[in-house]
Amino acid sequence: MSFLKSILPIAAFALTVHSAGAQDLIARQATADRSLTNISDVSLDAALDPLTNSDLQNPAAHIYATWEHKNLRNSQGFLPQGSKVDLRGYCMPTDSRKITSNFGWRWRRQHEGIDVKVYIGDTIRAAFDGKVRIVEYNRRGYGYYVVIRHPNGLETLYGHLSKQLVQNDQIVRAGEPIGLGGNTGRSTGSHLHFETRICGTPINPALMFDFENQDVVSDFYTTNRNYGTPSAVSNTTTYLALSEQTEPANGTTAQAAATGAATKAAAKSTTTKSRRTYTVKKGDTLSAIAKRNGTTVKHLCQVNGIKSTTLLQIGQRLKL
Repeated sequence: MSFLKSILPIAAFALTVHSAGAQDLIARQATADRSLTNISDVSLDAALDPLTNSDLQNPAAHIYATWEHKNLRNSQGFLPQGSKVDLRGYCMPTDSRKITSNFGWRWRRQHEGIDVKVYIGDTIRAAFDGKVRIVEYNRRGYGYYVVIRHPNGLETLYGHLSKQLVQNDQIVRAGEPIGLGGNTGRSTGSHLHFETRICGTPINPALMFDFENQDVVSDFYTTNRNYGTPSAVSNTTTYLALSEQTEPANGTTAQAAATGAATKAAAKSTTTKSRRTYTVKKGDTLSAIAKRNGTTVKHLCQVNGIKSTTLLQIGQRLKL
């Protein structure tokens, strides 16, 4: 009897502690439990997804041999002709639809990206999942800018920012804010300078991104040349439009060629864009999006190149 009297206070204390801890756990999970209808609704942290986390820790390691924080144009790597760059799982860098300057020859120099009208303080987002390679300031060029390398082989650049919201080596997800629109560097008005590159070589972003319709041109971009060499640093000065040319031999200007490329890309986009898209909002899950749009989680994952456990970002655009 004396033994029971001695353990009763301990048991009561243990029960109290366990109950309090359980109540705290229930309180923390209450909101999530109300919306949890299927295991596919759960978005796992990247650390819990070894494959995804590994891809982002060393993105496009099958293409690039180096990783450093200074050199934008000379990225050592190799991508063979006819390679497919997966554009699924994208997010438009900005909601703006207005292009103020195209890719191509401008002011006696090559304009290696496109300019999109944004205002100072507008949110600029990562176009794909990736890892931040460069966070720098260039007074006579990009101003405050960010470069991200993505597992699909692309590097994207976001220039003339008023503020950078990421750091070197930071892993980011498609749709995650990486900076604020601005007018820094060599700029005559607030806008986003947006570039897409492979192995340091610029590619016309209009061949992949259709800002007017806030969509990608197609699910894949197929390269039509070799990028870099297997054993040397890529240092090419060839700039790409629809066909690979800088100053066409027929007398037209490279600016006209780039404009024509953008027009053809837009036309292609119009004819191939029968598929609708959906912009992720706060509280959305793949299951809820699929149900609302008459499709399935499996289908959403297939057409967007994502997993059922992928963490959705507000502003991310999904193909339906």
